[in-house]
Order: sequence, then structure tokens, then C-alpha cells
Amino acid sequence: MPILLAPAPAVAQGDLLVAPTRVIINGAGNAEVVLSNIGNQAATYRIGVELRRMEPDGDFTDVTEAEANATEKAALEMLRYAPKRITLLPGQPQAIRLSARPAPELPDGEYRVHMSFRAVPPALSPEVAQEQAAAGQLAIRLTPVYGITIPVFVRKGRLEAAATIANPRLGGNDTSKWLELDMRRTGQRSVYGEILGKRGGEQVFQIKGVAIYPEVQGRTIKVPLTAEQAAKLTGPIRIEYRELPENGGQLIAEVTSTVR
Repeated sequence: MPILLAPAPAVAQGDLLVAPTRVIINGAGNAEVVLSNIGNQAATYRIGVELRRMEPDGDFTDVTEAEANATEKAALEMLRYAPKRITLLPGQPQAIRLSARPAPELPDGEYRVHMSFRAVPPALSPEVAQEQAAAGQLAIRLTPVYGITIPVFVRKGRLEAAATIANPRLGGNDTSKWLELDMRRTGQRSVYGEILGKRGGEQVFQIKGVAIYPEVQGRTIKVPLTAEQAAKLTGPIRIEYRELPENGGQLIAEVTSTVR
């Protein structure tokens, strides 16, 4: 079966760079995620998988294995990855290998986990630990633990999806302006792309990375606007929801409306 690594741009947190930021495996197959240490010291990272559900506002809720539904449990069971812990020297990259093996009896659909990459705080050196023990000190270290999480999708079968945009409206206060859109999704898989606002031949705004996952049928999108952008939203505005250019740029949904 064909495998697609969505060529989303890399994302960095702390000294860790991860690419790609979304992985899609069609059917049974393999994929890779590359981690790079962009810092100036060796660093250790722990790799894991977790479950998250999208809420209608676009936020995510963590899901424990005990709370997981049948689709989520199947996603955890079918995905394998290695290694689960790595130490990288400065400037060193390493690939995390993923494989998906959906069970033949599983119904067609989209199965998703979120893969996490978290820094492991360095331990105290033996010298420092001995000094503190000799002095009878109780040391408390507050070490920030940073990490990155990316979605991994396994799609089984021929899946379709569509979306609509409705009710564009302006919102704001004394310090900020935004455009709100009601978006709906239908079909057996998620949709993902960018939203573009056009007036005549001019592109007024753009927001990337807009997703609607199968657990929600719709969500409200809030597009932040500058004062200049808000001033240009007069008369008919064409709003498009497209796949990202690197994924083909196909039009998913559109609406032409006068924003109020």
C-alpha cells in the first residue's frame, strides 16, 4: 500500500527539531520521523504515544487507555515504533521508525495516535550529588521539561471527506480583531489545510494548520486580524479552505459572503 509522509514543515521546541509534523500511513506500511538536537549539549529524549480527542473549539483532551473507545484502542495496538529513548549529540539527527499493521477485521476508517517527544532532564553529576550529601543538603531543582507532540494517522480503506464554511463574522475588542467561521466536516476521515481570505485579486489573510478530526463534525475557527486586514473586509469576501500547497493545494471548501 502507498505511504504518505505529509511534508509539513518541521517544528522545534527547546533544542529539539522534529520533522515532519504530521505522519499519514495508508494501510499497512512504514514511516519515519527525524529528531534533531539543535542545541550545544547532548540531550536525551523519551518517545511515547498517547491519545487525544479534539473538542469543538479545536482544543484537545487527553484520553487514558481506560477511557479509550474501540477506535482509539485499535490505533494504539496497530502502531509500533523504535527506539523509545534516544540520546543525541549536538547537531545529531536520528530517525524514529514507525510501522502500522491494521488487523484485517478492522472496519475501514482513520485511526490516530499522538506521538510525543519529551526531553529527559539531566541527572546531577556524581560530584555534585556527593557534595550535597556530605553537607546534608536537600536540593530542589526546578527543571522545565519540554516536548513536542505530532499526530500519526493510519488510514484503512478508501476514505472520503468534505467540509463547508458558513457564517463568517467579525469579532473583536479594543485590543484585537478576528474573523469567526463555522466549519463542518463530513466523511470518514479528517480534513487539514489552510484558510485564505481574498478580496478581488488580493489575499487579505491566511491561517495554516486548520484541522477537523473525525470525532467532531464541526468547529468554530477564529482567524486573528490586524487592523489593516479588518478594514479590508468590506464587500464580498471569498474564503477558501485548501490543502496546504505542499500537499497539492486542492480546494476543500469555499464561500463568498459579505462579512458583518
